Amino acid sequence: MAIQKCPAEWSEWVEWLAAGLHGRYRWRLSILLMGMLFARGRRTVTSWLRAAGVDSDFQRYYYFISGIGRKTNTVATRLFLLLLAKLPSGPHMLLAIDDTPTKRYGPKVQGAGIHHNPAPGPADAKFLYGHIWVTLAWVLRHPLWGTIGLPLLARLYVRQKDIAKVPKKLRWKFQTKLEQAAELVAWAAGIAFSSGKRLWIVADGFYAKRPFLKPVLKLGVVVVSRLRRDACLYSLPPKQKKGKRRGRGKPRKYGTKRFSLAKRAAAKRGWQIIECVQYGKTAIKKYKTFLAAYRPAYGVIRVVIVQEATGPQFFFSTDPNITVQDMLETFADRAAIEQDFHDIKEVWGAGLQQVRLLCTNIGVYHLNLWMHTLVELWSWRRWHGALCDRSDSPWDDPERRPSHADRRNALRRNILRIEFLAAISCRRLPRKIRAFVNQLLGLAG
Repeated sequence: MAIQKCPAEWSEWVEWLAAGLHGRYRWRLSILLMGMLFARGRRTVTSWLRAAGVDSDFQRYYYFISGIGRKTNTVATRLFLLLLAKLPSGPHMLLAIDDTPTKRYGPKVQGAGIHHNPAPGPADAKFLYGHIWVTLAWVLRHPLWGTIGLPLLARLYVRQKDIAKVPKKLRWKFQTKLEQAAELVAWAAGIAFSSGKRLWIVADGFYAKRPFLKPVLKLGVVVVSRLRRDACLYSLPPKQKKGKRRGRGKPRKYGTKRFSLAKRAAAKRGWQIIECVQYGKTAIKKYKTFLAAYRPAYGVIRVVIVQEATGPQFFFSTDPNITVQDMLETFADRAAIEQDFHDIKEVWGAGLQQVRLLCTNIGVYHLNLWMHTLVELWSWRRWHGALCDRSDSPWDDPERRPSHADRRNALRRNILRIEFLAAISCRRLPRKIRAFVNQLLGLAG
């Protein structure tokens, strides 16, 4: 099925992104995205092309996807600038970073290997074969639907022992996940700072390590993350008294007294109460906070201990002036990138495309990321009733926020309605036929 008519704003956005590709084949991007939107069943590249109406020219689209895999930074930069122009943002931007696996099958898939499985499931499989993607997403708060993540760019992590399997002509260099994450933050910081925005990064405890924190803090980025229970914390360095001459050597960065998080969490005194918004709900938290010197962060951090039903949780911020409420709400917003990983796998079928070449794998994964972000951008200012109708599901909550699948289906219906109205513009159809077509459009979502 070849779609001829699309919303004007959608066509404008896709044309803006395609401008970062080679002029000879950039026109294929709009066709490929429409195929992704209307593909059914198993989300292979073949199903994309079949839905887009591509037949004899299919081989060129595989080459085109491989070309996208080489131009991910360029297209992602244009996407980021588009989002900055279209969406509201405060004085600082919050980006979330995390890694996720996509399962693959077959020994000839370039870049794939055996990795730790973060979600073993009922089978309790501790390892999986596939790709690992270190992904960066912009996290925003929608005025009606809470926190939403917009994926931008990713890096493919290949284990050092698997580098030998990658063709030498690609000149693939080994990087740890922490190095790749720092590289992604540096890319985003250049765009954010040029727009006059301050950048915050929220990450899980895995990224709270020196190889990531050192280059990121040099950029002037604020990091909010989880803190290890056995983290080595020191007291603040003593202040130099006025009029007193300092001795030889550099001034101290760390104090002499060491803090124990476990002991501080077990102490009954010093707890305070605060109200914050987490996961779309108002919560009352019991916490302690203090300043400490932390070697991986090369200076002073703010530490927050939160008393949860499962036990104490520990967080830190590299900005000591940040409030406790902002810290707790920021770390809760990290859940948006986890939801993004769920959506790009369940809704868009990331990992199901059945391609083998390294650049093609990178291209299809980023197409899934960008399709997710474009759909969220299209639905940002649309009201609830335009995105989903739960009147035929009385058991469901009618006020529940539209899922990403609901937003994708709403875009499908909108495009098909535009296509239908364009087809009948020269004739007038009976009312019953129009009503029947509207029912079909509802089923098409």
